[in-house]
Amino acid sequence: MDPKSQKVKLNDGRFIPVLGFGTYAPPEAAKREDLEITKFAIEVGFRHIDCAHVYQNEEQVGQAIRSKIADGTVKREDIFYTSKLWLTSLRPELVQPALEKSPKNVQLDYVDLHVIHIPVALKGRNYFQKMKMENWYLTQWISVLRGRGKDQSACSEVKQAMNPKGQRAKLNDGHFIPVLGFGTAEAKEAAKSEALEVTKFAIEVGFRHIDCAYVYQNEEQVGQAIQSKISDGTVKREDIFYTSKLWCTFLRPELVRPALEKSLKNLQLDYVDLYIIHFPLAMKPGEELLPKDENGKLIGDSVDLCHTWEALEKCKDAGLTKSIGVSNFNHKQLEKILNKPGLKYKPVCNQVECHPYLNQSKLLDFCKSHDIVLVAYGALGSQRVKEWVNLNHPVLLEDPVLSAIAKKHKQTPALVALRYQIQRGVVVLAKSYNKKRIKENIQVFDFELTPEDMKAIDGLNRNMRYYEFLVGVSHPEYPFSEEY
Repeated sequence: MDPKSQKVKLNDGRFIPVLGFGTYAPPEAAKREDLEITKFAIEVGFRHIDCAHVYQNEEQVGQAIRSKIADGTVKREDIFYTSKLWLTSLRPELVQPALEKSPKNVQLDYVDLHVIHIPVALKGRNYFQKMKMENWYLTQWISVLRGRGKDQSACSEVKQAMNPKGQRAKLNDGHFIPVLGFGTAEAKEAAKSEALEVTKFAIEVGFRHIDCAYVYQNEEQVGQAIQSKISDGTVKREDIFYTSKLWCTFLRPELVRPALEKSLKNLQLDYVDLYIIHFPLAMKPGEELLPKDENGKLIGDSVDLCHTWEALEKCKDAGLTKSIGVSNFNHKQLEKILNKPGLKYKPVCNQVECHPYLNQSKLLDFCKSHDIVLVAYGALGSQRVKEWVNLNHPVLLEDPVLSAIAKKHKQTPALVALRYQIQRGVVVLAKSYNKKRIKENIQVFDFELTPEDMKAIDGLNRNMRYYEFLVGVSHPEYPFSEEY
């Protein structure tokens, strides 16, 4: 979680992280806020902590650092701590006592950097109370130091820092989608309560794009997580980009809106940000998610997907969803929608399996040519769930090329696989129910792959699909028979 792991070499041979967390807070802020937000900043990845004697909070900031050292989040050498020599201590004989006071306050053996705060010498001891921050120059200077306006709270700054770089892709209807999403599909054996807890955690560490679906059977729990994080002030509704999906048993036009309304009810939301057709395979309507006959064969349904699309357009017009798109469509199925007479809204996205072994380059080019965003699921390979994936395929994250690139950048193969998608203009979903990996996935913005890296990963493509969905292979609309 070292932001960007990028450091600048100082002229004494040491290194300073290029991104720092400023700890100045207005005098009226409670000291416990300094403790809590500094702990929180370290938890989400800040390793450069900037403080000063004049901020009058070094004791609390020091407690935060020691707390995170004690719980194993960091070691002392991971933290670059800056303190500052105040204007009343610029006389040579006062410098060392002032410097010794800062480590004593933070209870550290040393600080990494001690700087002269402002090149203006002042006389007196009760400087902070006397000035009452009324000096315009001082106030503005500290604001610049902090990199924020005086009216912003430290907590809001941390939240802003937690939004994974605020990177979003513009959709063809004018809305924006965060380029990194949190996937909520879970293995059957996972308890529903896990969906609640990991989604809350994902939002806490910075995910703002949540991808779910009716067929996942956990929208109620995911919705509870979102409501919880709205209620405690972590996010507002408009901060969250939520995707739901129309399942195959609801593709008849008259079933589309009721299906979306059912998801909204489960989620306790007034609208979703994106509603997409999950698969272009119409199945027999009913309670069964995968309706089969006595021979175990999938029971299909005859539905014109153009009529389904018209029903989605009406949902958008009704304000139930802001954007509409598709998933698992091949280029011919996309063309059918795009060439539909009277088309009101183009699909904003096509969500498909996409990873270095299936890089979907032709489909990506097709989508880009029509201003359709490609969204990647299965970006890390797959969960080894035999009902859905081919277990005979190699494990993507064990690939030696990915591993070598990851080692070079001091990252994980998973982060390299995610970063690969973002750099080629693909919105990518990171699915994990492991809190350590969820937190790790935010680091996708902390480094950049070189053109050589990208070319090497491009070379891994073998058009190998993990999610073959073979149960639907006999359906006339089975999408994966086409090259792309």
